Amino acid sequence: MARGPGLALPAPPLPLLLLLLLLAALAGPAAAQHNCTCPTNKMTVCARDGPGGRCRCRALGSGFEVDCSTLTSKCLLLKARVSAPKAGRALVRPSEHALLDNDGLYDPDCDPDGRFKARQCNQTAVCWCVNSVGVRRTDKGDLSLRCDELVRTHHILIDLHQGPAARALDRAELDAELRRLFRERYRLHPRFVAAVHYEQPTIQIELQQNASQMAPGDVDIADAAYYFERDVKGESLFPGRRGLDVRVHGEPLLVERTLIYYLDEKPPQFSMKRLTAGLVAVIVVVVVSLVAGVAVLVVSNRRKSGKYKKVEIKELGELRKEPSV
Repeated sequence: MARGPGLALPAPPLPLLLLLLLLAALAGPAAAQHNCTCPTNKMTVCARDGPGGRCRCRALGSGFEVDCSTLTSKCLLLKARVSAPKAGRALVRPSEHALLDNDGLYDPDCDPDGRFKARQCNQTAVCWCVNSVGVRRTDKGDLSLRCDELVRTHHILIDLHQGPAARALDRAELDAELRRLFRERYRLHPRFVAAVHYEQPTIQIELQQNASQMAPGDVDIADAAYYFERDVKGESLFPGRRGLDVRVHGEPLLVERTLIYYLDEKPPQFSMKRLTAGLVAVIVVVVVSLVAGVAVLVVSNRRKSGKYKKVEIKELGELRKEPSV
């Protein structure tokens, strides 16, 4: 039966009202628990076990509590990648431009602040020294190897190569978009993006940051570069993202190859005793070529000088045979 607009609906019975209130009370914490995630690092386990039920997130592999208002350090991210389950991963064909890094992904030792320790051994008897980005900067040694300090990487060059189907981009708009990306997504202060260069198909991003320039809360350029690298490779560390979704004046930024170069405050310390077989072969070929060239030059000079001497002796003899006047 239809009710008139002035008729009020009857109130629910008291037992039903209590039941509704109980369900609402139970659903509230469940919904809040569901929202307890880390917006800057999906390789974490989060729970409301902090003071006052605060959401607290810990990095996989290390159990370190991370600050989800900023980027997680590269050391903790590498450790999380090593500990991540590998089941269900499909084999992929590497790009023809892919570089083979024999050091590759390793299980790093991180200090209490989540940064790389100067010496890395990867739980083995083989050790080496790294920079603040975690890249090896010395020859490998044994457990007696000493790394007196963690040398800082103060200059990072990100070299991108556009795909063959990519169109030319406006240089000024590309510069502005990449600077906005590092400022908003990676939370890197604009003063640390030194320059953006573009000559199709190459895009270069320079990040520079000395330790004296950093203020409390500043993102390290090593972390920003690593987050950017994972985005470019389609393995974003942000929840809900798959890769780099950057557009310049409506055109997507299509990247085919990525190379990252690191410049430390002190030069690396590699010796010649660990040269690869290919490099040794090249050096041997160059040395042999130089020796052969020098030998040919010496023999040629001797033959020429010998001819000159014979001619001089012959002319002198002919002069002596001539009668005197």
